[in-house]
This record gives sequence, C-alpha cells and structure tokens, in this order.
Amino acid sequence: MRRFFAIALACVLALPLWAQEFRFDSIDGGEISLADFKGQPVLVTNTASMCGFTPQYDGLQRLHDTYGPKGLVVLAVPSQDFKQEFGSADEVKDFCEVNFDLTMPMTDITHVKGPDAHPFYQWVKAETGFVPRWNFNKILLDGEGQVVASFGSRTKPDGRSITREVEALLGL
Repeated sequence: MRRFFAIALACVLALPLWAQEFRFDSIDGGEISLADFKGQPVLVTNTASMCGFTPQYDGLQRLHDTYGPKGLVVLAVPSQDFKQEFGSADEVKDFCEVNFDLTMPMTDITHVKGPDAHPFYQWVKAETGFVPRWNFNKILLDGEGQVVASFGSRTKPDGRSITREVEALLGL
C-alpha cells in the first residue's frame, strides 16, 4: 500500500504546476489557488514576523505595488519552520497590517520544508531540488507555472536580480 501511495505521489509531482491546482489556506479565510494565477508570473516567498529579514515585507509590498498592476502576483507564505513566526494567523495578519500595511495575498501559516511541507513546496523540491533554507527565500514562477529562479534570504525582493527576471517575464 505504501508503494502505491509513493507511486501516486510521484505521478502527481510530475504534473505541470497549473494541472495540480495547489491551494493554500488564505490568512483572510478561504483559499488561494495558484491555478487562478495561470498566465501571470508569481513570486512565492516564505516569510516570518520575527526574523532579521522581516523588513523585506517592505520590498515585497513595493514589488506588488509596482508590478502587480502589470501582472505579477506576490504571494507571502508565513511559516514557523524556522521558529520565528507568531503562533496564530491572526497575530501574523495584525502584525503585517500594522507594521507593513500589506495588501498582497498571504497564506495562513504553512510548512515549507520537511515531511509536512505544503504540496507546492514538495513539488518545487521534486522539480528543482530547491528547499527554503531560511525565511524569505523566494521562488519565481513564469506564467506557465514553471520555476524560473529561486533566491535566498539575502536577495532583496525589489532588488535588481529579481526585478530583472520579473520584467523579462512581463515583457517590460
């Protein structure tokens, strides 16, 4: 039986991203489906509220404000995997609203590594070998849902290495 599930999981992970309809619980309630963003580039960033990189929320919001109207989706994925996130989604949401006035979509607190990692992160690992090594790692998807690039924590969201890739995907 275990072998059957392992084979089934391998088959699912081999599908293109949009065919898998990855869904995240939204911090605002309901769900966020990555399939809803088909045709648009998406920057997925695992975040944390009590991390030295937390000020990057400002850069993520700037990226959202600048390129969102042109088609980019910036998705924040709060995670407690590195032990620097609040204990509840309400605390995360309040913190981000008060300190960063975020308007980009944000998921509920989500595992991004290990055996409990969200299926999206399992898929990224299977496709590219990339696993977030810390908070504020970034994964850039093209409009077809393929991983174009991944960036570590030190890469600023609105820095040239990311904006250059985003502009190319948007045809700017």
